[in-house]
Amino acid sequence: MAGEATQVIDQKELWGGGRSPFSVSYGKMMMWFFLISDALTFGGFLTALGFQRHHLVDVWPITEEIFFHFPLTHAHLPLLYVALMTFILIVSSVTMVLAVEAGHRMDRKGVIKWLAWTVLGGAIFLGSQAWEWMTFIAGPDGDISTWADNATLARNPYGPQLYANFFFFITGFHGSHVFSGVILNALVLLRAYQGWYEKRGHYEMVEKVGLYWHFVDLVWVFVFTFFYLI
Repeated sequence: MAGEATQVIDQKELWGGGRSPFSVSYGKMMMWFFLISDALTFGGFLTALGFQRHHLVDVWPITEEIFFHFPLTHAHLPLLYVALMTFILIVSSVTMVLAVEAGHRMDRKGVIKWLAWTVLGGAIFLGSQAWEWMTFIAGPDGDISTWADNATLARNPYGPQLYANFFFFITGFHGSHVFSGVILNALVLLRAYQGWYEKRGHYEMVEKVGLYWHFVDLVWVFVFTFFYLI
């Protein structure tokens, strides 16, 4: 408007780089780019699952009749253990939020405590997923030594082979992300314990691995919904 002073930005500052247009660090921005591309991959898997399930709706297995096992019991508890796995992963996302918040306050002990709980939650989820794979592979009779009835990428005693293919690919792809997240969180936990971030004066690395961990948790909510519940 007329009469108002106009701020002139020096051309070197305007085009010289080194200044984030979104007030975020380069590392966090690159993490967001990676997560967006990864979300497209998971979206492709789930879209393909939905298409094939609609195409084979008459012969598609009922998930509740497959995932009814629970460790240390022979009770018929449909999807209860998968729901427990989901709960554990969601709780680990909460502990990650608390670790990031502690990092903002430069609370080293708080970061260590909440990251340790996050790593533990991720490890429990991975162990649970390994057990779930074992019971799925064992087949309807639950005996993994009965090779003729075992579920593999080449055969599926539960129904269409595509069901087993999607199970192994989608849950396996997600499991590899959880495994990577556990390793990353464990490394950050180790460095926090050694005082690396205290010397740097910030805990931004905790925030960056937190973004990845929240993404992994969110993706599992979609996998749980579209593969197990619908």
